[in-house]
Amino acid sequence: MEQFIRTKILLGEDKIEKIFKTSVAVIGLGAVGSFAVEILARMGVGNFILVDFDVVQESNINRQLYALHSTINNKKTELAKNRILDINPNCKVKTFDIFINTDTFETIFSNKPDIVIDAIDSYNPKLRLLEYCYKNNIKIISSMGAALKTDPFSIKYADLFETHHCKLAERLRGDLRGLGISSGIPCVFSEQSPQIKPIPLPEQEGKKYGKNGGPKILGSTPVITGIFGILLANKAIEIITN
Repeated sequence: MEQFIRTKILLGEDKIEKIFKTSVAVIGLGAVGSFAVEILARMGVGNFILVDFDVVQESNINRQLYALHSTINNKKTELAKNRILDINPNCKVKTFDIFINTDTFETIFSNKPDIVIDAIDSYNPKLRLLEYCYKNNIKIISSMGAALKTDPFSIKYADLFETHHCKLAERLRGDLRGLGISSGIPCVFSEQSPQIKPIPLPEQEGKKYGKNGGPKILGSTPVITGIFGILLANKAIEIITN
């Protein structure tokens, strides 16, 4: 296919054929996941499994690839699928509009992907996904915290157990060790300390969560979250082709 000729020239026939035949599952299609999907589709990945239960909201527009005023309230999985097929009509895309948890793993992974990209925001599903993939010998690359960061040159790739300056990674390490896992989970993370504290939800919105006021708002930009997604995709391609 002519659209992949430049990639083929750079990587060679054998590697591009591997990419065409590969199946990648991307879990979470927000600020990080949407950019990972974009790169993988343009690289020629032939099969996708996409998982996200959410729809586009106006507050997503500052950083998420599928978020536009024209797509508000549309399902992220459907938007992602349509964009992939517009990039590569020969691609096969399976979508799941569900919240990923231990009850849905078997459904999502009924056809075992070659590699999984974890771009989940929620902590417990992320922890359980990492455990599931590790213990079922499914290759996975995980995104650590991209919010509250501003320096693109602080973004690195490492084993989760060798990261630093990332509260999310620190918490995951402790819980994963309790599950018998102490290495072997590659991730993208930032060495930069958080630049600002999270802020509470607006009062009216926070009231529905009770005294705690619900989740906090984490400041973020498309620069940092986009780079996270691009690096996740790049590392996935390296793993696929090597």
